[in-house]
Amino acid sequence: MKFIKQILFILCATFLFVSCGTLQKNEKQVSKEKPVVIANDSLAYEIIIIDIGFNYFLNAIAQPKGFYNQNYLEVRNRAWVTSWNIRAQNPIAYNQNIYENNIDYQPNIDYGYDVNYKLFNYFLFAQRKYKMSLGGGFRANRLN
Repeated sequence: MKFIKQILFILCATFLFVSCGTLQKNEKQVSKEKPVVIANDSLAYEIIIIDIGFNYFLNAIAQPKGFYNQNYLEVRNRAWVTSWNIRAQNPIAYNQNIYENNIDYQPNIDYGYDVNYKLFNYFLFAQRKYKMSLGGGFRANRLN
């Protein structure tokens, strides 16, 4: 019986050691995450997102490109940009660390599919990460 306890102790200690090493490795990878650039060179339009976890969300959780059509993305983005900008302009009521900047998104400009896709997914990501709702029927617990 004593021998079994020693083996269990060694296995548990090994598991904890490996787990801690894996956590540190994952933390280093996340802290080295590159920003996501949302840009349309022909329009000289660029947004840089430096929110940890967005790269992972975009590559592993978000629906693939082509899942939504551009018109749908534009409609959602117009509504969410409006909500975002209202919050960014009201730092007393909303967290300045989340809503640092206004987003200049003009409804009469065609930013292209890629810009709209990444912006849309950032809004999904932010609603999920910060447990907020920018409106339009999407809630943080429905974004899985």
